[in-house]
Amino acid sequence: MEYYQHIKAVHIIFVVSWFAGIFYIVRLFIYQVEAYEKPEPDRTILATEFKRIQKLLFNIIMNPAMVLTVLTALGMIYLNPYLLQTPWFQVKLGLVTGLILYHFSCGKIMKDLRADIVKLSSGQLRMYNEIATIFLVAIVFIVMLKNAFNWIYGVLGLVAFGVLIMLAVKLVRRLRAK
Repeated sequence: MEYYQHIKAVHIIFVVSWFAGIFYIVRLFIYQVEAYEKPEPDRTILATEFKRIQKLLFNIIMNPAMVLTVLTALGMIYLNPYLLQTPWFQVKLGLVTGLILYHFSCGKIMKDLRADIVKLSSGQLRMYNEIATIFLVAIVFIVMLKNAFNWIYGVLGLVAFGVLIMLAVKLVRRLRAK
């Protein structure tokens, strides 16, 4: 347990880096999709640059941050295996699994956009971007409140938070359209 707090600090640093990348890459997807609506040569110039930035972000920041987040988490579990027996930690693992799937779905969107295949509108991508926010809020609350967290109210609060975020995205879209 001597190095547990050190590993935990490094874990938090990589979690922050990973989330920064996740939030930024979806914004880049939005900008790229919107660039396709521009006239040439802006369209090609912008799309090419967004593809380049996305690739660097995903491969140099997001993937290493995700791997190092998982490795430091495994280190903490190794030093404190009791964590696996706690309900709050099991829920956290479920959420982190969802976040990893979200990460790889961003990779799929990036791959499609690199081939100029646009499956989601910029509005849909704005909604998609908020999924990461929901993961962040849920994970932070579970980690901070642990067993003091009332699961029923927590789930209801998370659903309400998700609905509010989605409504806010729609409101902003309407305001931008005016």
